[in-house]
Amino acid sequence: MKLVFVSDIHGKFDALKVALAAAEAEAPDLFVLGGDLLANGPRNGVFAGYDPAPCVPLLNAWADRVVAVRGNCDAEVDQMLLSFPLMADYAHLVVDGQRFFVTHGHRFFGDELPPLPLGTIVVSGHTHLPGIGVDRGLTFFNPGSIALPKGGHPATYGVWTPGQGLQLKTLDGRAYRPPA
Repeated sequence: MKLVFVSDIHGKFDALKVALAAAEAEAPDLFVLGGDLLANGPRNGVFAGYDPAPCVPLLNAWADRVVAVRGNCDAEVDQMLLSFPLMADYAHLVVDGQRFFVTHGHRFFGDELPPLPLGTIVVSGHTHLPGIGVDRGLTFFNPGSIALPKGGHPATYGVWTPGQGLQLKTLDGRAYRPPA
């Protein structure tokens, strides 16, 4: 079962269109959304391309394959528009024997995680900084942001394929390795 991870869309319609085309090309079984889907948040201000209303039907078209968690910018009004559950702070997935703990990263991060079995992949967005690392027997994976990448990184998403593991990709589908 193949997973595509997208986080921190922040209502940027054009970025979402490109990301969904890239996701469709990956042919995932599940589309895992790491929060901050529609709202831009007060710290981001209104940025070029912010247009959350047309993002809703694009996201809802994937509703039967979506697993989503709430980000710090997501609200109940967003849930009223979306056809899939969004308000959970985390989700546990077990896919082909691999355990995933998916959260946005504003509540659960670093040492502030619930007890998790060794080998779990902790997926979180929030920082808009893509990366993959191992610490304390857990793999930490941040797919970055498709809309507001930070730290000089390009817009990215993530893919997990059984037997191949985790990979970061740019919106044109190319593999991305953050500089060390």
